[in-house]
Amino acid sequence: MIPGKYLLFLGDADERLYAKTACGLIDWAPERCVGQWRLPTCGIDLGLPDMNFADAIKAGAKTLVIGITPFGGAIAPAWIGPIAAALHAGLNVASGMHMRLEAIPEIAAAAQGAGVSLFNIRVPVQSYPVGTGRKRTGRRMLMVGTDCAVGKKYSALAITRDMNSAGLKASFRATGQTGILIAGAGVPIDAIVSDFVAGAAEALSPDNDSDHWDVIEGQGSLFHPAYAGVALGLLHGSQPDAIILCHAAGRTHVDGYPDYPLPDISACIDMNLDLAARTNPEVRCAGISINTSALPENAREPYLASLQAEFGLPCFDPLATGAHALVEYLGQNLHPAKI
Repeated sequence: MIPGKYLLFLGDADERLYAKTACGLIDWAPERCVGQWRLPTCGIDLGLPDMNFADAIKAGAKTLVIGITPFGGAIAPAWIGPIAAALHAGLNVASGMHMRLEAIPEIAAAAQGAGVSLFNIRVPVQSYPVGTGRKRTGRRMLMVGTDCAVGKKYSALAITRDMNSAGLKASFRATGQTGILIAGAGVPIDAIVSDFVAGAAEALSPDNDSDHWDVIEGQGSLFHPAYAGVALGLLHGSQPDAIILCHAAGRTHVDGYPDYPLPDISACIDMNLDLAARTNPEVRCAGISINTSALPENAREPYLASLQAEFGLPCFDPLATGAHALVEYLGQNLHPAKI
């Protein structure tokens, strides 16, 4: 567990899309977020108070969390001085970058000199075996997507919350740095050596009660030119009984890859089911989760209704509508006794 409350470091980010970690913490753990820290060139404001390090400590912060996830997961040179200053001020630092904090001499020296800690959320804390493909007890639901950053984490969190509220047994299983910060545990699946991704996914969702659901945060997309590999390993190792297709309304191409159009929802469902059947032939799609933030508010309901009519599955926005329709569908159609 990362200690205390958080000051969210936004650095020089110029798009909210790159502040996924900060946004996730604000939306799902707001009680832990006391403020934000931005470089003068930062182009986003997440609505938290701007605080210097001393004021953040007075407000209860104990850890500076790097709240942005730039392409490639590297710590930019412009961040090193401020991060070292935060350490000197007495804050721990938590990072979801692929680069270890202590690999940067200035940061390592500052942490040692101040007697505070460095937390590398995206670095596995143990080794994992190769996948076995063994059928495990309990039920598993995996979020899959047409692209990265379409709402897989938010969907899993909303589904878990609404399943628990309905009296069902469900646990959120985090596979990325933000989910791990929210849940306090998980596996940074994209940092696992490729041969062991399926094994790590198996370890993340072990044997459980027959009526318990592991709701697993997805990563990447089978259609992504860079991140299809992690999506496939997670799909096989999770051995899902149900998948939830996640999509961002209005997005037409893979983010950052304009030459790669997104698949349509039907093609994405079909490919995920075909490949998931390798380790669970009984897998089925249980619902469609749509991030409708790019749509006018009055367009959300008709958009979701049209998809629901087309696919005959519950369609929801994890933030705007919650996952209650999916939970009702699960009770009627995906009860363990019916699988």
